[in-house]
Amino acid sequence: MARYTGPKFKLSRRLGISLSGTGKDLKRPFPPGQHGANQRRKVSGYGLQLMEKQKLRHMYGLNEKQFHNLFDRASKMKGKSGENFMFLLESRLDNLVYRLGWSNSRPGARQLVSHGHVTVNGQKVNIASYTVQPGDVIGLRERSRGLKAIKEAVEARHHLPTYLDFNATAMEGKYVRLPSREELSQDIDEKQIVEFYSR
Repeated sequence: MARYTGPKFKLSRRLGISLSGTGKDLKRPFPPGQHGANQRRKVSGYGLQLMEKQKLRHMYGLNEKQFHNLFDRASKMKGKSGENFMFLLESRLDNLVYRLGWSNSRPGARQLVSHGHVTVNGQKVNIASYTVQPGDVIGLRERSRGLKAIKEAVEARHHLPTYLDFNATAMEGKYVRLPSREELSQDIDEKQIVEFYSR
């Protein structure tokens, strides 16, 4: 499946958002290139909508087809399409593995899932896009709990969202509830994405 494999810091600077979540990629807060610091571009309405879509898509590491299909699913649910879309993205298994602190990045979390290290309700799941339901328990296979990369990531974790419960002894996390919009990234204007796909 096609993934963006280009320079991540340049992409973060172009979109104006830290895709890694660390902020290191925005040490120079202007677009990349020789004249990046002096650009005074006027962005159209469509350009703003596209920018918001690309921010969110690259933040969660989805390709365009996956992203559009998930939006279609969110638009058929009750409630606000934009918020439903954010909740579906946040409920992906690879994202929740990242939120639990078992990996320092979403790509790293996706690799843990695809290599069969992660379980949901005791069953091995190796599909990164698997939608976790509130009440589900995410765990690590017994042979995977001693992995050095996971231990280091857990020690470096600085924040655990309130919609997750973490049991350090059993190395399990429970998806307690759907997050509220206020708990998700405030750098994203999901209304622009709804307008982009509603053209």
